[in-house]
Amino acid sequence: MANPLVVPRTDHALSKSHIDPDALKVLYRLQKFDHIAYLVGGSVRDLLIGRRPKDFDLGTSAHPNQVKRLFRNCWIIGRRFRLAHVKFGLKTIEVATFRRLVTPGSERDPDPAQDDRAGQKHETPHQPGSRVIRRDNTFGTPEEDAFRRDFTVNALFYDIATSSIIDYVDGLKDLKAGLIRCIGKPEERFLEDPVRMLRAIALSARLDFKIEQPITDAIAKHRGEIRQAAPPRMLEELYKILRSGSAERTFRALSEARVLAQISPELHRHHSDRLWQSLHALDNYRARFDSAPATLTNPILLGSLVVPTGLLPGRQDAPLTLGALPVAKGQVESLRQIISLQQRLGDSKLPERTTRRLTHRSVFDEALTWLEIHGDAPETLKRWQSFVANLGERPVTTKVRRRRRRRRRKPRSAEE
Repeated sequence: MANPLVVPRTDHALSKSHIDPDALKVLYRLQKFDHIAYLVGGSVRDLLIGRRPKDFDLGTSAHPNQVKRLFRNCWIIGRRFRLAHVKFGLKTIEVATFRRLVTPGSERDPDPAQDDRAGQKHETPHQPGSRVIRRDNTFGTPEEDAFRRDFTVNALFYDIATSSIIDYVDGLKDLKAGLIRCIGKPEERFLEDPVRMLRAIALSARLDFKIEQPITDAIAKHRGEIRQAAPPRMLEELYKILRSGSAERTFRALSEARVLAQISPELHRHHSDRLWQSLHALDNYRARFDSAPATLTNPILLGSLVVPTGLLPGRQDAPLTLGALPVAKGQVESLRQIISLQQRLGDSKLPERTTRRLTHRSVFDEALTWLEIHGDAPETLKRWQSFVANLGERPVTTKVRRRRRRRRRKPRSAEE
């Protein structure tokens, strides 16, 4: 067993006053019922370097079902990595049970009953010879949990019981040096989970940290493995990058490392200064907020990639192709409506009745956000913002699904 570096409260700058109050409620309740409860990962890292965390994630010795019994507002999600989500209104505090590193093909679930209910037949089977870990629900100790994490700066714990920082992997040293370093051998960790290559590049861009050379070498050797990652998960990671405030730097780095070519050959082939300008504008908008605003919807983020690259199909029935990324048709259709609305927003001679009608369109708010980010028309934006402010409360717009009419069956004749 490794002896961790334990930094007492008097020797570090992380204060409980910096932690989300609802996250503190969860930590204290877990502790009250004799469970180990830590603030973990990126939230500890960000607070120690003076950044506002995007999430406050927790680690605990309690199993997911034990967490659920403590919180009525808790839901268990996931199969590859089962998590407890404790809801406070629109906010979610994610609680993960400490896990240990497993070898590919040896994954098991400590709760067979839960496994059966989740529907094991839908799980992707382990492929012989594959190093990818399909499931990660083998519970362990805090030490084992630290060593199974991806990078040292993401493996720091804050113990709510003692207000101390716990470091098993020299994460504090790397945090001070501004270094992204793998826990374990980079080649092995990237083969276990190829998405870690994407995260290493994104983390370096967001924090302005240097990537350790063994990581760079492993990415150059194994970047093709990223195609083994589940496409929906990859798409979600890209949306996180676009919301991070460092999208331009990250996508430039992904392109230089030729990882973008593996994720989406179309984006790689069509990237140009127009794409970098679009992502720069997106980052500037995001920089105005402490955390990612609700206005940065998936269609807005998607458009920031595909509009400047010319990848948005002109025909309404034509599919959008971004490698294997499963872009939802509904999001593509919303994006088309957002873009088509820009011309009307720019028309200052619209009758007031038409202007009011536009504000009732389901994509109007997103179209206004697009104008604010990419429109380069401050006077037009100001005019619309003033008009909306004077409208008062607008009716809620909803998309109505049309029900298909049933055909009436002809009555059977007596001869049938």
